[in-house]
Amino acid sequence: MKIENIIFDFGGVIIDIDPMLTIRELEKSGFHDVEKLKTKEFYRQVIYKFEKGIDTPAVFHNKLRKYLEMDLSDQQLDNAWNALLFDIPQERIRIIEQVKKHYAIYLLSNSNEIHYDLYVRDLQLRFGYREFDALFDKAYFSFDLHLTKPHPEIFEFVINQHNLVPEKTLFIDDRAENIEGARQVGLRAFQLKAPLRIRDIFKNGKLISGLGIV
Repeated sequence: MKIENIIFDFGGVIIDIDPMLTIRELEKSGFHDVEKLKTKEFYRQVIYKFEKGIDTPAVFHNKLRKYLEMDLSDQQLDNAWNALLFDIPQERIRIIEQVKKHYAIYLLSNSNEIHYDLYVRDLQLRFGYREFDALFDKAYFSFDLHLTKPHPEIFEFVINQHNLVPEKTLFIDDRAENIEGARQVGLRAFQLKAPLRIRDIFKNGKLISGLGIV
């Protein structure tokens, strides 16, 4: 069935991320228990509720300080937390602009308020878009929806908001668990695994055939 709508992930698809850069920034401040930041416990205790919009930045700062067992300032924590984000590549913005000519396009990202403030500023200053809703038909962020991937509810929300036909809608994400969550609600999905980039799956704004989309 022909694809009419595309839902893009953000981190790992449109913007590159490297969590090791956050760890290195914390090491500069004296933190050296690297493995502690790679655990499911760190995600559950510190990140999950922040991404879901339950914890405010202030609560996140306090939880992170407690987890790290370090008395770092809010600015030091923000600098480390934002270190994992690269600038939005101009090439990918131009590809998205082309894709929008052929499909209804949406953004669906697990993200948090601190990161959002940084990359929306990048979008404004470098590309002239006031917000992501100006680049996409609609952009959704987990901290605003109070829902997170890979839970089916977040995909169902987007489907219902726009009366999307799941079989005609493609979800693109770099994480296998998010792909599985999308497929559970009937969306077609494609996992963008490195070294693939979105330039490798679109030509002149249209999906390249033979990608193995299911």
